[in-house]
Amino acid sequence: MLQLDSVTCGYGRVSVVFDVSLQVPDAQMVAVLGNNGAGKTTLLRAVMGLLPVRTGTITFDGTNITKMPTNKRVRRGIAYVPQGQQSFGQLTARENLKLIADHHGAAGARRMAEALDLFPALRDLLGRRAGLLSGGQRQQLAIARALITGPQLIVLDEPTEGIQPNVVAEIQAAISTMMTESGISVLMVEQHVGYALEMASEFIVLASGRVVSTGQGGADAVEQARAAMAL
Repeated sequence: MLQLDSVTCGYGRVSVVFDVSLQVPDAQMVAVLGNNGAGKTTLLRAVMGLLPVRTGTITFDGTNITKMPTNKRVRRGIAYVPQGQQSFGQLTARENLKLIADHHGAAGARRMAEALDLFPALRDLLGRRAGLLSGGQRQQLAIARALITGPQLIVLDEPTEGIQPNVVAEIQAAISTMMTESGISVLMVEQHVGYALEMASEFIVLASGRVVSTGQGGADAVEQARAAMAL
């Protein structure tokens, strides 16, 4: 689905991520772990075309997208949910969703209904302005908006940051359903190691922009990942 080969990227003249390789298989999750400043968000921004790749290649669904602009990556089936539960605060939750759905016609309306099935708590909040929602509700709204585009791959940056545990569980269940029932692949940046590895099939740990550990997901990998993050 998605493959990064020896990717180096950064800001201006400064490289932040160095020689990173990973592969996200169909309908599975790869977790990118690491402490603050490790280069996790920078890597996701390169995947989305928001930062140029200096060396290396990014391939999606068999096509080299290394130099492809962001809008074309989205049309090919990559959705991005950046850090911070982003939404249009002055619009209602329904208007936030319809803003995306209306661009996709009948398919958009169907996907909006499916997204609300994944996040049923949003149904009672559709008339509320997004700026008045809790952080967890805004995160659910942001993921629902991304799903309306009909992605093959969804890129999540810190989806549990600042969110209550009960809402984290709802988001976790929705992500699991996306993968098992819709075949969507997930590339997720996350600092909560246990949460990430519970769902991920594979993980990488970044430190100072470099891969310092890789492995299979699952509870048995938690100590390995935490030890790598403590280096």
